[in-house]
This record gives sequence, C-alpha cells and structure tokens, in this order.
Amino acid sequence: MKFKNLLYILGFAGIVASCEVTDIDPLDAVTDATYWSSVSDLQLYANSFYTNLSEPAVDKDNTSDNCITTNYSAFLFNESTIPSTASGAGWTWTNIRACNFFLNRYQQVKGSESEINVYVAEVRFFRALDYFGKIKKFGDVPWYEKDLQTTDTEELYKARDSRDFILGKIIEDLEFAINWLPEYGKAIEGRLTKDAARTQLARVCLHEGTFKKYHNLTGSPTSNDLLRKAADVAEVIMNTKNYSIVKGTDAGAGQKPFEGYPLYYCNQFVQEDLIANKECILPRIYQDGILTHQTGRQAGGSGTGLSKDFIESFLCDDGLPIGSSSRYQGDDYIETEIKNRDPRLYQIVDNKNRPYLVMNGEQQVNPYTNVDPSAAVTGYPCVKFRSPLPVQAEARKTTFDWFVYRYAEVLLIYAEAKAELGECTQQVLDLTINQLRDRVDMPHLTINPIADPNPIDYGYTISPLLYEIRRERRIELITEGFRLDDVKRWKAGKLFENPKTMLGIRVTDKVISVYPAGVFGGENGRPLIEYNGKTYLRPYLGKSLTEAGRKWSDTDKRYLDPLPTGEILLNPNLTQNPGWK
Repeated sequence: MKFKNLLYILGFAGIVASCEVTDIDPLDAVTDATYWSSVSDLQLYANSFYTNLSEPAVDKDNTSDNCITTNYSAFLFNESTIPSTASGAGWTWTNIRACNFFLNRYQQVKGSESEINVYVAEVRFFRALDYFGKIKKFGDVPWYEKDLQTTDTEELYKARDSRDFILGKIIEDLEFAINWLPEYGKAIEGRLTKDAARTQLARVCLHEGTFKKYHNLTGSPTSNDLLRKAADVAEVIMNTKNYSIVKGTDAGAGQKPFEGYPLYYCNQFVQEDLIANKECILPRIYQDGILTHQTGRQAGGSGTGLSKDFIESFLCDDGLPIGSSSRYQGDDYIETEIKNRDPRLYQIVDNKNRPYLVMNGEQQVNPYTNVDPSAAVTGYPCVKFRSPLPVQAEARKTTFDWFVYRYAEVLLIYAEAKAELGECTQQVLDLTINQLRDRVDMPHLTINPIADPNPIDYGYTISPLLYEIRRERRIELITEGFRLDDVKRWKAGKLFENPKTMLGIRVTDKVISVYPAGVFGGENGRPLIEYNGKTYLRPYLGKSLTEAGRKWSDTDKRYLDPLPTGEILLNPNLTQNPGWK
C-alpha cells in the first residue's frame, strides 16, 4: 500500500516540479553557516534533487519519427534559431552548482562513512545525470567541481572540456553511487539504489558507445570499451534475479479487457502502485491528496498522434514484417490495420479492442479514433498512459506511479550492446528480447531473422538482427523519451526523410463512412494528401513530403544543439558548435 510512503513523499513534495500538484509548502532555504550538522541534513538536501528524475508526461517522443504534433517541430524542419539566453538553450548550471555546493560541505557533518556516503552517492548520481544531459545536448562542456562564485573568473570564463573528459567524470560519479547506494530492497521506497545507478550507467555507456561508433569518433574510452561496459553492467542487474518482465494486472490498472485481447503491456504503465512491481527498478510515487500528475488526463488527447511510419513498424503476430506476412490485413481502416499484429499495437493505439473507460464495471470504447488536431493530429491517438478509470482523467487527479527505471530497458541495452559487439547469441536473445515478446505472446526472435523487405532507411546498412533489436526497442519504449536520443546516437537522421514520418491514417471510403460527414477533405475538413497512390491524413498543410529541412547531411548540425549567443559573447573562450551561425 502506498500510504506507508506518506512520510517520504512529504519529505520532498514541496519542491516538486510545476507539472505535479501538492499542497505542501516549500522547504526553508538552506543556511550555510548552520546547516551542516547531521546526517539528516544531508538527506534533506539530497531530497531536492529527486525532481530531476524522469516524471510523467505524454510528450516525451514528440520530437521524433514516432510522433507528429499539432504544430510542426522547427527542429525537424531545420528551422531552429540559435537561442540568445542560457535558459533558452538549456545551458544552465544551477543544478550542477547545487550538487557541488553539497559536495564541498558534507564533510562538516559528523557520522559514519556509510551513513554519510549514501547521500554523497545520491548527489553524485544527480550530478552525473545532469552532465549526461549536457554532453548529449552540446558535446563538449565545461566541468566544474566547486560551487562557483562571481569571483571565480578563471573557471567562469574557461573553455569547454572534451566530451570524453566529461564522460569519464560521469562514469566516476555513477561508479561511486553504485558503491555506496543501498542494495535492492534496502532503500526507502522511491530513493536511489545500486541498481538504479547501474541502469543509468548502462544507459550512458550504450549511448556514448554507439554515438562514437556511428559518428566515427576516436579517443578514450573507445566505442568498444563503452559497449562492453554497457553489457557488463546490464548483466550484473540481470544476474541479481531481482527483476522480471511483468504482465501488468487488470486489478492494478482498474482495467477490464475484452476476451481475447489481454492488456498485459499497457496495464503496466497505469498501475496504481509500482513499489512491489518486479519490472520496476525505481518508481516515482504518487498519492491522492499528496502528490499527483495529469498524464492520465492528457494521454491520447494532447494533439500528438503516432506517425504512419511508427504504426507500420509493428510486426505481424507470426513474427514477420507486414511486407512479408500473409497475416497482414492492410490499412483501409484502423481496426483492420491492427488485426493480426504485435499485440502491443492494439494496446498503444485507441481502438475497439481496448476499453477506453471502465465505468461501473462496464467497458466503453470510442466509436472511432479522434482525428481532431487538438486530440490526435494523425488519427492514431497514443493511449499507452491512458487509465480506464474516469477519476484518473480528472484535472490534477492522476495517481498511478511512474517508471523512472524499468527492467525492460536493461534487457534492451544488453541485447543491443551484445549485437554491436558481435556477441549476440540465441541465449542472449532468449534472456532479453524474447522476454519482452513472451509478455505479449509474440514469436521469439532468432539470430537469423528474415530481412524486412521494406526497411526504414538509417542511411547505412545494418544486419537483420540489429535491425530487429532496434525495432523492438522502438516499440517497447514508445513515448518513454528515448527515440530522438536513439536517432542521434545512431547517426540516423535520414529516418526523418521518410514521408510516412509526416503522415497520419490512410483515408479510404471505409474510413470516411465511419466518421461524420465533412471530417475529411473539403474546405473545412482535415487536409488530405496523396502518396504512392493512396490518400492519407495530412498533419501539416503548409509542408510538402519532400521538405528540404527534413533531410539530414552526414555532418548535420542538429546532432548537437547550439550554445546561446549571449554566453559566447560573455565568454570569448566558448566556441559555437559546428554548423550553427
């Protein structure tokens, strides 16, 4: 029961982000001269960083080939401008300074090494988390180990340190955290553990290892060093036997599935309580009247829709791509399109096989998917985080917990790293990808899968095995915020050139007959466009399917973000990232 965590939630609820709701007043400001006296002071200070962990949201894949938003992304059309301010660019250092403030003062506290270092580990974890975000965004950035004052002009006006140097510091911080954080089951629920830090370290190493490989970067650590470390750290987590892939319960989600259409995958993401869930490495905990969010209200109705390209990535239920399977029924209507496909498809997209609401024990579905631009601009509403309980859709009333770190990601990291190292055996697949497929009764992946006859174009050739591992990652982690990072680390911007990343549902006579008159085409209906002899919903009326801005060059500037012009003017030792002028 989540009520046992009430005191922990109260301990940091006052400093939560604005998208969460609480009636607890903020903690008093830290007074440096009197603060550092007890271990509890360290714990209280560390609490403030927990808002930096992943939090509930439905827009995490909005800038990607998975989703299409109501208003087009300037980034994806290469229309971004260089921000002038640090806050506008994300070139902010408040969190790093707060971490270093702690790390330069905690030694004043009296206590045992093990008592003190658990909170040092937490703060170093959060410093690593912040710096990882910075090197993904900017590449080289300055490294700081002290809380800078205005008099520290030499460090304030220093040049950027290399990405490799920062990466080494990130790994050091995370390895310290792994050494001192509590073991599984020994931490206060919702606080960091060794396995949470291991998951973050494996994520960092996979990201940077593949970034180096596909961007042809040298230096130490090497791409292979990082991929090896990613696999090794993920394997440590797997070997603990503390986690497993869980079939989300109907009771925990308030769901009542239709016969023959189990909801084991999507139920996991609206479970009221994740504390004892074996797939959850670290939960973010919510409770009515204390701490809530709005994801249950926003899911499937925020304007964002899944892309046609993403929908076509789902295999058929015989394990074959739609271009190879006799089970594929075509796309003349959404109910036909999801038939005989990977069951995660009918659990992610709103359709008549998944109850949209359960009221008084009765299942309710929508008569057709919402194609309004304010709801789902593509006609493919993503309802992965949609609870069937009406109360969860009320304003500021969503209380189901959130995965900060999920075991499924660990398995995907291990499979991809082993494949990149040339070490992916059938045993590896059975321990990883096939665990995910077993949850939804999909056929197992083998080491020699059939090549997709209509593959998405990464801009280079990869093996059918790696292709399928990437496909599995794309589907399993949809809208959890990984996709754009994946595209960038794989140097796969060419994916955005696929016109189907800009298209919604196919609009056929069958589709038109289901919706009210005037919904599609004409002066007031949703815009349509022809592509390869078929008619599709057109999200962006003013954009063609061959927009120059959707094309990515081999050295495209968008693989890194620009530094703010104001900071470059202030610090002549800072230089702009390539291509941004």
